[in-house]
Amino acid sequence: MVLLKSAMERLKSAIRDVPDFPKEGVVFKDITPILQNAQLFRLAITVLADRYQRKQVDQIVAVDARGFLFASAAAYVLGCGVSLVRKKGKLPFKTVSTSYDLEYGSNTVEMHVDAIKPGQQVVIIDDVLATGGTMKATVDLVNQLGGHVTEAAFFIELRFLNGAAKLSPTPVFSILQYD
Repeated sequence: MVLLKSAMERLKSAIRDVPDFPKEGVVFKDITPILQNAQLFRLAITVLADRYQRKQVDQIVAVDARGFLFASAAAYVLGCGVSLVRKKGKLPFKTVSTSYDLEYGSNTVEMHVDAIKPGQQVVIIDDVLATGGTMKATVDLVNQLGGHVTEAAFFIELRFLNGAAKLSPTPVFSILQYD
């Protein structure tokens, strides 16, 4: 337990706060210092993948774009495939799509129609859980294709935005939390 707490402190201390990005009043949690440091990136992926080592995971779904980094590395460790969720128009094959509202408009995300097979056990991975809109849409896409989302996992959860509530009843796991 002490080792895990120490690891979390190392990861959290490496995150850079960028004030007023992408707009005034927002403090952006920049994960690039972790990605640039081989030991810290390996630590983050180890913590994430260890959570699923003894669970059935048929497929990991990666959310555009920084979620691709964490999801791909975790899938490699776990020995399972990765399916992508991207913004509308970015995938080359037939897709299923869903739209969702943002505070300033709406967005649409898509997956290939063959990305998930019915009955597959799926973990969805993204870098940050904020308001939960993108992740809720991703859960909806996996459900459309007949998959079962066992958990939505994040490197960072901004708890003060209450995004996990939007995902209920899907279980949520985050490595680091900010209240």
